[in-house]
This record gives sequence, C-alpha cells and structure tokens, in this order.
Amino acid sequence: MQAGLDAVFLARAQFAFTIGFHIVLPAFTIGLASFLMVLEGLWLATGQRHYMDIFRYWLKIFAVVFAMGVVSGLPMSYQFGTNWSAFADRTGPVLGPLLGYEVLTAFFLEAGFLGVMLFGMNRVGRGLHFLATCLVAFGTLLSAFWILSANSWMQTPAGYTIGQGGQFLAADWWAIIFNPSFPYRFVHMVLASYLSVAFVVGAVAALHMLRHHAGPAARTMFSMAMWMAAIVAPVQIVAGDLHGLNTLAHQPAKVAAMEGHFDTRRGAPLILFGLPDMRAERTRMAVEIPRLGSLILTHSWDGEIKGLKAWPAADRPYAPVVFWAFRLMVGLGLLMAGIGLAGLVLRARGRLYSTRWLHWAVLLMAPSGFLAVLSGWTVTEVGRQPYTVYGLMRTAESVSPVALPGVAASLAGFVAVYLIVFGAGLLFILRLMARPPGPEAEGPPVGVPVRSAGITPIAAVDQPAGE
Repeated sequence: MQAGLDAVFLARAQFAFTIGFHIVLPAFTIGLASFLMVLEGLWLATGQRHYMDIFRYWLKIFAVVFAMGVVSGLPMSYQFGTNWSAFADRTGPVLGPLLGYEVLTAFFLEAGFLGVMLFGMNRVGRGLHFLATCLVAFGTLLSAFWILSANSWMQTPAGYTIGQGGQFLAADWWAIIFNPSFPYRFVHMVLASYLSVAFVVGAVAALHMLRHHAGPAARTMFSMAMWMAAIVAPVQIVAGDLHGLNTLAHQPAKVAAMEGHFDTRRGAPLILFGLPDMRAERTRMAVEIPRLGSLILTHSWDGEIKGLKAWPAADRPYAPVVFWAFRLMVGLGLLMAGIGLAGLVLRARGRLYSTRWLHWAVLLMAPSGFLAVLSGWTVTEVGRQPYTVYGLMRTAESVSPVALPGVAASLAGFVAVYLIVFGAGLLFILRLMARPPGPEAEGPPVGVPVRSAGITPIAAVDQPAGE
C-alpha cells in the first residue's frame, strides 16, 4: 500500500512539474498578444514609429514563447494516458470535447494567423495584418476560455450524469462549460496574465532606462506598464475577493486551508501568518487580526467560517502548502498594486521616468506576476485534494496501474529535458530582452516597399527584427 501511495505522489509531482512550466507560457502569450494588438492599433491610429519599434521588439519574444508553450503543453495529454488513465476514462466524455474545442477553435486560430502576424506586414497590408494580430490575441483568450472551463468543471462539477462504469456523461453542456466557478476563475486568470506581462514589459523598460537607454520606445513601454499596474491590480484584488466568496460557497474546505482555520468559528480572525499543523489540528504561532477573517469572507463581523475539523481527516487538503501559497499570491498582488499606485503619484509629479528607485523596484518585480500565477494554481490544485473531480472522484482512484519505478523514471526524464530545453529558451528570451528597443535595433520602416528601402524582399520581411 505504501508503494502505491508513493507512486501516486510521484505522478502528482510529475504533473505539477510539467504544468508549472507550462502555465507560465500561456499566461505570457495571453497578455503579450493583447499588448501587441494595442501597440499595432496605436501605431495605425497615430503613425508614431516608436509604437512599431516596440511591436517588433516584443513580436520576436512572443514567437519564442508561443513555440515553447506549444511544446510544453504536449506532455499534458501524454500523462493523461500514462499516469492518469482511470481519470481519463471516467472524465473523457466531458473533458475530452472541451479540450478538443480548444484545439479546433483557439489553437487553430492562433497558429493559422501567427504566420501572417510574424511575416506578413509587407505582404498583406496594414489592415489585414492588424486583423491577424487581433485574431491571434482573441485566440489566446479563447484558449484560456476552454482550458479554464475544463479545469473549473473539475473544481465545481455541474451538468453531468453518471453512466455505466462510473463515467461522467454530459447532460447539459451549457452547465458544464459555464460551471459555478468558471466565470470567476477565467476573469482572475486573464487579469493575472495581463499583470504578469505588464511587469515583464515594465522591467525590461526599467532595465534599459537604468542603462541610460531611455528613448521613446523604453519610456512608452514603462508608461504603459505602469498604467496597467495601476488599473488592473486593484481590479484583480476585487476579482480575487469575488472568487474567494465563490470558493467559500462551493469548496469551503479549501478556504479553511487557505485561512489556516481548523475550528469552526463565528467572528473568525484573519490569520496573517502561522504554521498550520495537520497532526495537532491547529495553526501554531498564529498572528491574528480579530474578526477580520469573517468580515472578508462573509462580509459580516459574525459570519461563520468552517474549520478543517468539520471534515474527516481523509477529506482535508494539506493546509501548510495551501496556506503559504495563498499568502505569497496575495502578498505579490498587494506589492503590484502598491507599485502601480506609486507610479501614479510619480507620474502626477512628473518624475515617472527619473525616479531610479521605482525603476529598480519594477525590475526586481519582473517575475512577480508569474510567481503569483504559480502560487494561485498551487492553491487551486492542492486545495482541491484529495479529489481530482471535487467531491466525486479521488486522486487515488484516478491513477494508472503504473509501478513506482516507471513513474520515477519518467519524472526524472521530464526534469532533465525540461531544464535543458526550457533553460536554453529562457536564456534566449533574456538575451532578446537585453537589447534596447528602438530604431537602431529594428529593420526598415514598416509599410515601406522593400525595394524602395534598398534591400531584398527576404532581408526586409523574413529576417527577424534586430538581426
């Protein structure tokens, strides 16, 4: 029995490792595609060259990240067949079509117009090229729609019946797609993607401004990033609060683990920090604010918050991981909102581009959005345990009959390959970001016939910007 438990743990670790790499990349492409769409729209509307300089600068990075995201997504389906065949068999009639719709609509839309977006500016005209950029951006959002719908159904299953052999069968596709947690999780994820990219763009701009390369492109990048932080971070806090209320209604055990509450209480405190102890069934060394937990979660000073003791020990998520991952996510979100507010104040004082401590702060916060995304997904997935389909199918019932050595070998292989391949990809992206944006790093003016620019069509269209 112990070996079986070890195999289950390694199967979970393998999926967590691969999806941890993967989720960062779609989050990057979702935000970056919309950023590119806005840049090209501003260039078309104003005719100002620096918007196109920034567009070309980030377009190459987008292409690399998109390719890495496609590659990193393939092991997901691979693992459904190798490590989670029981899960795939029982949930396939519901999740299979949702994932198929993602490929048929979103991925085909992205892949179909990505080539036009990358190489078509001097071939199809400005209007059609902008349409391609818009469709790629829409495709990334559509991809998030289907993936979040599938994952949200696992969190809050709805619209199903149980067929022969315990299979989940679709009874109402509308209820399946728009399950109770989907709208909140979709909005939360898209906003997180926008914030993640805003801080990466702002960090790159801050780097070049600190290096005294504060041209129009770098200044515009920094300004746009700070506007995004100032506007989206507070909206994300509100969206997170609504998401938390939805989670309390449908997954109260997850909320109890997030908050570190083991006892059911009215007027529960907000535990800022502490050490949840699953064996002792209490949070040690808790730093609390009286009644604030009930106020935040129920919007009432005397609201009742269920503790983990309300569920059998076998049905409780592992609180220490959920507790600290949630605090990391919230802490990073508050820091991003604080930097956005500081940017507003300095902008009003005319010091946005001259305040070096702000530039250093944004540079250091470059990975903050992605760390928050990973923390949020840790809360979501670990907080759902011990279930794969919440309340209906346990993780231990979902695995394939694969022995411990087989799972360990595949996990070791994934770790080695991912660290090499994606490590190289990350280094290449960082090298691209180290180049200052601006006309000196780009090709001839976009939209000018290539022969009148004095170069061959291949050099003007097919060579990546900056080479």
